Amino acid sequence: MILRKTVGKDQNGSRLDDAIAALCAVSKGEARRIIDRGGCTVNVALVRVASRSVKTGDVIEIGVMEAGRFQELVLPPEALLYEDGELIGVNKPAGINSQRTPYQLKGTLEYWVTEYFKAQGSNEPARVVHRLDRGTSGAMLFPKNRQGAGRLSKLFQDGFVDKVYLALVSGRPEQEKWTVDAPIGKVASARYGVVEGGKAAVTEFRTVASSGELSLVEARPLTGRTHQIRVHLASVGLPILGDATYEGAKAGRMMLHCSAMSFRSAGGTEVTVTAPLDGEFAGLVLGLPHSLDAEEVQFA
Repeated sequence: MILRKTVGKDQNGSRLDDAIAALCAVSKGEARRIIDRGGCTVNVALVRVASRSVKTGDVIEIGVMEAGRFQELVLPPEALLYEDGELIGVNKPAGINSQRTPYQLKGTLEYWVTEYFKAQGSNEPARVVHRLDRGTSGAMLFPKNRQGAGRLSKLFQDGFVDKVYLALVSGRPEQEKWTVDAPIGKVASARYGVVEGGKAAVTEFRTVASSGELSLVEARPLTGRTHQIRVHLASVGLPILGDATYEGAKAGRMMLHCSAMSFRSAGGTEVTVTAPLDGEFAGLVLGLPHSLDAEEVQFA
């Protein structure tokens, strides 16, 4: 829930946490927690200092999360997949946001990367030049500076970053390899679909393994539309496990993982950042009767 309030004369000169408690009917402790996790703006600017004073006319906006939703993000050392002078690659866990939301900055991968940069002696912010859905895990790239952000953004924009995803789906593909070339557009709030007049979208698929009504599929998106892989798989009757938005069967998480990204470094070297599977996803994949080499699937 997003609350937007204007500071009145009674709160003029008050501390920010006191003003939030008075205006938004939350406890002072909860007000401090909202500020600390990055869920508060004053006049559109993010503020994370509870003792900051406010004045009449200031517009305060806070994101009130449901109880138990917020969690700190602590990643093991092996989550750092790659690093050079221009960027880092990180293995994003499922269930956390790639970047800040109106509800939080702390607990997102964006915040973790900023803190990592600080620990390395850099004051550069984490610049999010591409995203993974909250339920998707896997490789994400973060530039270390503005110049790197510009170069990486252009690589994505021009289609010079090869992306490989793994998805566990319900059903058995009719072909070993196939391509879905179908335009995608928004059909409801936070939901997309194949629609006439939508944005061009192309995904190449390959069946890696099947057992019963469960299949492991490799996906290579050639365009970058929102929910592209999820929509294209659902459109051919192969919804991803755990993807409730597109009628996927119930699972502990959405079974979609960005396993690799390949691109050329600033020095011209071909770089591949590979993110291993772990947790429930890895367990289900290991249970399939197949022979997978390290180039297809890596496990943590």
